Amino acid sequence: MREAWRTRALGARLIRPRPGGLEVFKIKYLYAFIAVIPSVVAPAFAATERAAIPPQYTWDLRSLYPDEAAWVAAKERLVKSLPGLGQWQGKLGQSSATLLEAMTAWEQASIANDRLYIYAMQVYDQDTRVSRSLQMQQEAAKVGTDLRTATAYFRPEILALGRDRIGSLVAEEPKLAQYRMYFDDIVRAAPHTLTAPEEKIVARASAMADTGQTLHSVFTAAELPYPEVTLSTGEKVRLDSAAYTRYRASPVEADRDLVFRTFWRRYGEFGRSLAAALNAQVQAHVVEKDVRSYPSALEAALFKDNIPASVYTQLIADVHANLPTLHRYLRLRQRIMGLPSMGYEDLYAPLVPDVAVEYTPEQAMQLTLDAFAPLGAEYVETLRGGYASRWVDFLPNVGKRPGAYSVMAYGVHPYQLMNYTGSWSDVSTLAHESGHSMHWYLSGRNQPYAMSQYSIFVAEVASTLNENLLFRHVLERTEDDAARLSLLSNYLDTLRTTLFRQTLFAEFELRIHQAAERGEPLTKDSLDALYLELLRKYYGSEQGVVKIDDVYAAEWAYIPHFYYNFYVYQYATSMIGGMLLTEGIVGRDAVASGRAIANRDAYLNMLSAGSSKYPIELLKDAGVDMTTSEPFAAAMREMNRIMDEIEAILARRGK
Repeated sequence: MREAWRTRALGARLIRPRPGGLEVFKIKYLYAFIAVIPSVVAPAFAATERAAIPPQYTWDLRSLYPDEAAWVAAKERLVKSLPGLGQWQGKLGQSSATLLEAMTAWEQASIANDRLYIYAMQVYDQDTRVSRSLQMQQEAAKVGTDLRTATAYFRPEILALGRDRIGSLVAEEPKLAQYRMYFDDIVRAAPHTLTAPEEKIVARASAMADTGQTLHSVFTAAELPYPEVTLSTGEKVRLDSAAYTRYRASPVEADRDLVFRTFWRRYGEFGRSLAAALNAQVQAHVVEKDVRSYPSALEAALFKDNIPASVYTQLIADVHANLPTLHRYLRLRQRIMGLPSMGYEDLYAPLVPDVAVEYTPEQAMQLTLDAFAPLGAEYVETLRGGYASRWVDFLPNVGKRPGAYSVMAYGVHPYQLMNYTGSWSDVSTLAHESGHSMHWYLSGRNQPYAMSQYSIFVAEVASTLNENLLFRHVLERTEDDAARLSLLSNYLDTLRTTLFRQTLFAEFELRIHQAAERGEPLTKDSLDALYLELLRKYYGSEQGVVKIDDVYAAEWAYIPHFYYNFYVYQYATSMIGGMLLTEGIVGRDAVASGRAIANRDAYLNMLSAGSSKYPIELLKDAGVDMTTSEPFAAAMREMNRIMDEIEAILARRGK
């Protein structure tokens, strides 16, 4: 899950189940705004050797370990402790004291392994050329596998105790209450839990579960022969993923048409191999569903977070019902661009000229802190202190992992990886990652370890809300029509790509899993046909909205999210949840009625709650009911309101 490509609104937060129970959030670019705000123009930051970067722009990993020697010593201590985790096998239900002993030992080992892996990951990510760092990461992952294997008996033994016995043990020993969600998950999973020997086999076999994803990642990153094109300027460009992302947004129609067709033809040439990789991953999901007796792969994937499958299917239905709103935007885009017709290759072209404004890291930090003021002084000052104490690894360097993410080892503090180059997109990314970091911080400070690791379903709400605050902060201070048009039109494109495009991906993912469950093969031809069908439906080809040529059927082969087991839909649910919460905190009605503070406090309570409740309940407590269509309907009202304002601006400008 280490893809290096960026897109406006597609590249996004990746979640990777990790040894020892932690889920490491790998976060990339969710969406970007282009804004016009006063700023001192700062120099762009080009990649250089890491040693040349001023320390204040690098993260300080000494809070994890003073140095590599300390990491090695900690790993050796953990490895030596693992055999001792078997001493409670067959005894977990003997007494509340025994169960607490075992759970405490599991927790300490898990915290230690999380810290090992996170440190190794960060050292590797800051310079991927260093083979020792990769070795450290692999060593930490091996320890995690051994930890899961050593404690594989926990779940079946706790399950055998039953809900009543667990309840009596917790009543006897209040300290066991911190594991109540862990216990509840186990009891809830009774129909899907295997015997201890079987669980041990599954734990070992998990190392093979991501073979399809690994094949896709390695092939597209290292072996796919990307084509070369000559642009209208005479420049020759090798169209790898990064160049495709850059040049598909060309203002020159002929160039973006050339880029699109060349890039997707090349992917189409390797569609059979990439179809085999995707089929392997989907089959792994189906095997998991079968082995654990879930009704469907979708329900298996959503079970962990207790998300009803109806939330997923309702999102698709809501999008289908609101395709006219998407088509209204696409026709508005065509009008702004002055095109006689709209093609798929025109969707990433700039609607208005970009403004060449760049920001130093200091300016970016101050801008985000100002934007987050509605979340309260404590939130802002905590983040300010994090920036000052080097939570963030800002600048690109040779060999550094592309993209951005936020991660935290329990008991330490959050860290953020960035590849900051001074653009407004990077300011937006800083806001996004800072939302994750503050979620980590508040959850870790207020919850015990076992309830500190929250779901992606709520995690992306925190990052989305922060980006919304940044957008509103800038928009409220922008009066010029041209500048507002830039902000609003780019925000509309964010809504298109996050709410509609991501849901298209979610529907494709659902349907290929359903096909596999029916025993139908996933081949290049079947995947091309399904993807082309969805593209044409969503983008209104029959209605003459956007022309979708056959060559674009190959796009499915490019999307890494299809390997993440029903992950991508959460971009859309998170955005609509974040939009609704933002409106409750800074919206005119909320401020005028005095509800803004109460809504803010409910939101911060959600961030502090970790996984002490299931995601749907956490969002309900904060004022968002994702089991209904209302959050999506509210987002559509906002989208139409923005289009109304854009049309008014165009009318004033005689367009």
